[in-house]
Amino acid sequence: MTKTPQPAPHLGAGPPTSRLDRLGIPRSISSGYLGLVVFMTGVGIEAGYLSPYLEGLGIAASDVAMIFTVYGLTGAVAAWLSGALSDLWGPRKVMWCGLITFAVTHVFFLTVAIPSKEYGLLLLGYALRGLAFPLFAYAFLVWIAAVAPPRQMGSAMGWFWSAFSAGLPTLGSLSASLLIPAVGEYATLWIALGVVAVGGLLPLLLIKEKTGSARLAPADESPMAGLVGSLTILYRNPRVGAGAVVRMFNTASQFGFMVMLPVWFVNTVGLSNEQWLRLVAVMFGTNIVTNLAFGVIGDRIGWRTTVAWCGGVGCTISALVLFHVPDAVGAVYPVCLLVAVFYGATLSGYVPLSALMTSIAPRHKGQAMAALNLGAGASAFLGPLTVSLFLGPLGVVGVTWIFAGYHAVSALLMLVIKTTGGNAAPAAPTAPRTADASPPHPASGSTGTPLTPTAKGR
Repeated sequence: MTKTPQPAPHLGAGPPTSRLDRLGIPRSISSGYLGLVVFMTGVGIEAGYLSPYLEGLGIAASDVAMIFTVYGLTGAVAAWLSGALSDLWGPRKVMWCGLITFAVTHVFFLTVAIPSKEYGLLLLGYALRGLAFPLFAYAFLVWIAAVAPPRQMGSAMGWFWSAFSAGLPTLGSLSASLLIPAVGEYATLWIALGVVAVGGLLPLLLIKEKTGSARLAPADESPMAGLVGSLTILYRNPRVGAGAVVRMFNTASQFGFMVMLPVWFVNTVGLSNEQWLRLVAVMFGTNIVTNLAFGVIGDRIGWRTTVAWCGGVGCTISALVLFHVPDAVGAVYPVCLLVAVFYGATLSGYVPLSALMTSIAPRHKGQAMAALNLGAGASAFLGPLTVSLFLGPLGVVGVTWIFAGYHAVSALLMLVIKTTGGNAAPAAPTAPRTADASPPHPASGSTGTPLTPTAKGR
């Protein structure tokens, strides 16, 4: 009789044995967090100034928004693939693919697309670039989900998003504010390539942990079934689908604001370009600390509660404040910094969503993370698309209210997502199962336990 493969146990499931473990960072992949900071710093160098830079090349503002929209679309595909392929190949190979893809496409963007000043080539070049960083970053997120102990999953995910935000766009924007006056905007983009290369090689060469080098899906699952399953899980387990939508709304405003706010803060509010770049650095510098804080808070008070109230409701308010306060007071820099800090902090309220998704489908973590990553990539598409469609007819204020609406909807979705109590992954079943932990009924928990109106949802 053929034995059904059982999921590998979490590494470090016992008591913490090192300072890193006690902080919630899996020691076996700790260098990956450092590499992610450096990698995302290189990716984020362009974030605060590429939009006005392209407009300076003669590209219309609506066309620039479309360039970022298509970038987000290809990023959404790559984000989904990062989880699906990590299931099949292992996260390490997918991270290599992301690093190599970034190097090739970035060189094309700098040597062909930008010098041509042709909209079509810029669109193509940046669209290809969109395939790169999600493969690297979100494959590492799957690696974390595979090895982090369940009791610290929220903290481990919090450290990931802290590292992610430390680079994109915090240190990236800060680096740009220092590099552009010294070497110019175009040369700064070349420096970004070197930073990405260093950050990408750090974890790939230093991490010796074995789980990330092997496929995560069951051995008897075909590659096509794995790829299809990473999409069908969106409706096989409706709570995973709802979580992916919440993730899409999570950073849609962030990506959209990066398209329209640089020009608005400089031309309308009256900040200098350097002040704007430093404001972005402060905004997401705050995000670094609060990402970790909300990961820990989610482990304490519940992942679902944290995402709904601190993330969804918090961002509904802070997105509006980010526009209306500077619009009212003008270029009062301390006030602008204060509202930027508020927005950056509330974005962190969504951090426990990653842990929540893996608990909803514990037997197909790669598929659940693929769905979450699809939502993350879709946010990079939805944000610029919203700007492209509505900036003309509604202006900055109208688009800001749309983004606030996205966050409000995400809060409502989280409040109706029910899971079984407790943050730890559900106990292994007594009988082997090959299917994921999708509930037998839409109102069931991840272990099949019906959720009554009084059940404690995370």
